[in-house]
Amino acid sequence: MNQISTTELHHLTEFALNLAHQSGVILKHFWGNVHDIQNKNVIGDLVTEADKESERCMIGLLQQEFPDHGILAEESGKRQTSNASFLWIIDPLDGTTNYAHRYPFIAVSIALLYQGIPVVGVVYNPILNELFQATSGQGALLNGKKISVSHVRTLEQSLLVSGFAYDRRETEDNNYAEFCHLTNLTQGVRRGGSAALDLAFVADGRCDGYWERGIQPWDIAAGVLIVQEAGGKVSAYDGSPLDLYSGRILATNGHLHKALSHELTSQKK
Repeated sequence: MNQISTTELHHLTEFALNLAHQSGVILKHFWGNVHDIQNKNVIGDLVTEADKESERCMIGLLQQEFPDHGILAEESGKRQTSNASFLWIIDPLDGTTNYAHRYPFIAVSIALLYQGIPVVGVVYNPILNELFQATSGQGALLNGKKISVSHVRTLEQSLLVSGFAYDRRETEDNNYAEFCHLTNLTQGVRRGGSAALDLAFVADGRCDGYWERGIQPWDIAAGVLIVQEAGGKVSAYDGSPLDLYSGRILATNGHLHKALSHELTSQKK
């Protein structure tokens, strides 16, 4: 893989941070004042005018600054360009259901992939003013200060986090069994409602592991890099390399990875 220069990587990171702040302004503007809440393809999979306006702003700025970069966005899909090396994967509002209820566990998620590998990741909660960021090879930060994963080494001592897909009512692949099983093996399992923040919390050591099924690439692409740069590990359930498009993810502080992988793969698929 051709390398990106340090100068270019810095510029890309600064742009991603600005993009997150611009989107955050929009989300704060609509906070507590959302009127147009719609279901998408599945009941519970919501979209609001805040999602749409945030994404319009982000795509507009991306196309203006990097017209030859590809974009994969939650609401409008993929925009392919002649330069396939760079792909921005963006979620203008991760945690829309939380947002609609004024539950402040929401985030903007922005990732830049270079030749398929995340090199910049930003997860920003504008309501709680927490900005997580990572640049390949440069560590992970929260509001400008370095963060790292926890040192917890056993499931018995751990706090985990997970979630459920929007089609959980219709599919057996719904994560309920794993959630209950791991609740009994740990100090607890939380369900926050934003995969981007779940990953950021693993990176910051607030949670020790995270898994989910039925997940989309825009939910996790930024958080994956943040966890890795904070010293954690990310993979498929069985420990093999993660495919962002597979719909499943396992992320831990590294110490718990083998044990959590075993529990997930031993459960009914």
